[in-house]
Amino acid sequence: MDAKLLAVMAALTVLVFVPPSQAKPISLVERCYCRSTVNSVPRGYIRELRFIHTPNCPFQVIAKLKNNREVCLNPEIRWMQQYLKNAINKMKKSKQGN
Repeated sequence: MDAKLLAVMAALTVLVFVPPSQAKPISLVERCYCRSTVNSVPRGYIRELRFIHTPNCPFQVIAKLKNNREVCLNPEIRWMQQYLKNAINKMKKSKQGN
């Protein structure tokens, strides 16, 4: 048997028996969820807030609205800054109480 043919057969055998990778391509891993943010969502429209902090992206705030739409909020909005301060203070107080 020819050496080239044998090498090709061995490579094909390895490809068939190696399980596919479940990892995401690096270009998808490094993408930030929030590419643009909004400044003018009334607090009454917000059902839920999520906070995402990843090494490659800035601090991100995702608001789920009452109509089930998700928008990225600017974390520098005044009421958001106050909300975060209150949440941090509340966490500190609960840790001190334990």
